[in-house]
Amino acid sequence: MAGVGKLLKQAQKMQRQIESLQGQVSTKEIEVTNGGGAVKVKVNGGGQVLALTLDPEFLKEDAKLVSDTILSAVQDALKQAKEYNDAEMQKVTSAFQMPGMF
Repeated sequence: MAGVGKLLKQAQKMQRQIESLQGQVSTKEIEVTNGGGAVKVKVNGGGQVLALTLDPEFLKEDAKLVSDTILSAVQDALKQAKEYNDAEMQKVTSAFQMPGMF
């Protein structure tokens, strides 16, 4: 059963690292621009939208174009946040090896 104790200690260590990482990820800011700089979206590493900035001149464009551009910028920002989060999480979890798994 010594292996189980070691495994439990590894799991506890990984849990502490994940909790620490979650705090770090929430402070990472990612900014995405779209529409030639007309739309700027800022999110944190956890995928929370922090800011949305629109060029006033851009708002004079067709409503569908404005809507599509904003949506595209938000989706891109959230995608980048997820990729960042996943990469950071992989760093923590890759060290944890369960016998007989993977």
